Amino acid sequence: MSMRSEHHDLVLLGHAQPSDASILTQGALAFVAALNRRFRPLRNALLAARVDRQARFDRGELPAFLAETEHIREAAWQVAPIVPDLRDRRVEITGPVDRKMVINALNSGAKVFMADFEDATAPTWANLIDGQQSLYDAVRRTIELKTHEKTYRLHEHTATLMVRPRGWHLPESHVLQDGEPIVGALLDFGLFFYHNAVELVARGSGPYFYLPKLQSHLEARLWNDIFVFAQAWIGLPVGTIRATVLIETLPAAFEMDEILWELREHSAGLNCGRWDYIFSYIKTLRAHAECVTPDRRQMTMTQPNMAGYARRLIQICHRRGIHAMGGMAAQIPIKGDAAANEAALTKVRADKLREVLAGHDGTWVAHPALVPIAMAIFDEHMPAANQIEGVFDAAPVQVAELLAVPAGERSEEGLRENIRVGVQYLEAWLRGNGCVPLYHLMEDAATAEISRTQVWQWVWHRAKLVDGRLVDGELFRQVLHDEMLNMRNELGEQRFASGRYEEAAVLFSEWSMAVKLADFLTLCAYPFLVQLKYVGK
Repeated sequence: MSMRSEHHDLVLLGHAQPSDASILTQGALAFVAALNRRFRPLRNALLAARVDRQARFDRGELPAFLAETEHIREAAWQVAPIVPDLRDRRVEITGPVDRKMVINALNSGAKVFMADFEDATAPTWANLIDGQQSLYDAVRRTIELKTHEKTYRLHEHTATLMVRPRGWHLPESHVLQDGEPIVGALLDFGLFFYHNAVELVARGSGPYFYLPKLQSHLEARLWNDIFVFAQAWIGLPVGTIRATVLIETLPAAFEMDEILWELREHSAGLNCGRWDYIFSYIKTLRAHAECVTPDRRQMTMTQPNMAGYARRLIQICHRRGIHAMGGMAAQIPIKGDAAANEAALTKVRADKLREVLAGHDGTWVAHPALVPIAMAIFDEHMPAANQIEGVFDAAPVQVAELLAVPAGERSEEGLRENIRVGVQYLEAWLRGNGCVPLYHLMEDAATAEISRTQVWQWVWHRAKLVDGRLVDGELFRQVLHDEMLNMRNELGEQRFASGRYEEAAVLFSEWSMAVKLADFLTLCAYPFLVQLKYVGK
């Protein structure tokens, strides 16, 4: 489909549905076109800066605090005052933007629903535009879904809505400007903001966002410039937008103060995006043989590097007068096995208790059934709306603590788990599903990234398993072969054959065994998802 007009210069390649017209209006496309034309060059320059920085890490340099921004870290300042409907964020639920999830999440009893266009959504054109329509309807409280079993509608009281656009690295190849794909994040942000910002303000809320995978304060500055531009375009005051930044990359952990400073008029705090943070730890330090990691299940928040990361985030957010959000509980209910279900919920309770006692002002869950469990723990230990004024561990976090190598063993079962999760998640993503229940956990792109990068790290550095074997290409290929047979048996021949498992296995193997580790699984897989003739930067 081509949609050019005097109002914008975009070419749309996505297959048009009649219902798309309410989202792909001329005004909305003109806004997206203006965003992309103005801000894509700087985004491209910042992505190039990432490559240069990673090259220095690959040559032996290590992340560190920036000397040129020490004055920001040392100065006394705070971000803008908290807006009323984000004061209490003790439990937030996250998930994809499909219609059923949007309704269930808003009705879940959580304080906030983070609607995710990034790790939990495979960016097919239908997923993106249908998701925008679902959020449009949810903002106006007209959203409804009728199935054979029931009709889904919003309750009287619902969670506050926040939206996570895609990361800076992802293109949107269904929309071209000057013959090149536009920036995926600008499409996600632009369509939601254009259609809903004024309506949200009129209803006593506002346009609130989560910003993923930032690697520097300069990338936060770009978002702030976009916010200023967008508010002026639509006629809203500066500061109407509020955004929480996910600290889910190792470089960003050294620039938390600076990130808050850049977004200080628009800040809604920071979040411990721990799964992506583990992925980033492996990727950033990929050339450092001394930083080879243990099984992913052993890389918990009690590891010194993870505990230091969380402690620093809490210290900085509270000093700057804003929320320090905890991480995700990925468990989902285990039906038919009461003992296993209770064991999983016990882990959730322990994790949420650790977070609230450490000083977090809220936490994430992936399933509505976990909302009351997390809520009860935060209600008991955090009676106020937040604990920003609380006194917690003030011991300074040193560079060595953030870079500490997680302790633990590497096992064949850890290798098998990486392959099982990585292949099955990739297979689902290629079919357009970005949020996948696997082995009683809700997996998204972040955990698949851990699987891929850890396999690569173990093979590249010939890591030793606890039984003494070295992880090499031969062992990887043998385990992959075994796990594919197991998947075929578990799933059944019909389901296996009708899926994209063989393709996913080939791609996962190729990217896990590559000479150079690719930055993002989703970026590598994107051409296989959209299957358009042209996929550029």
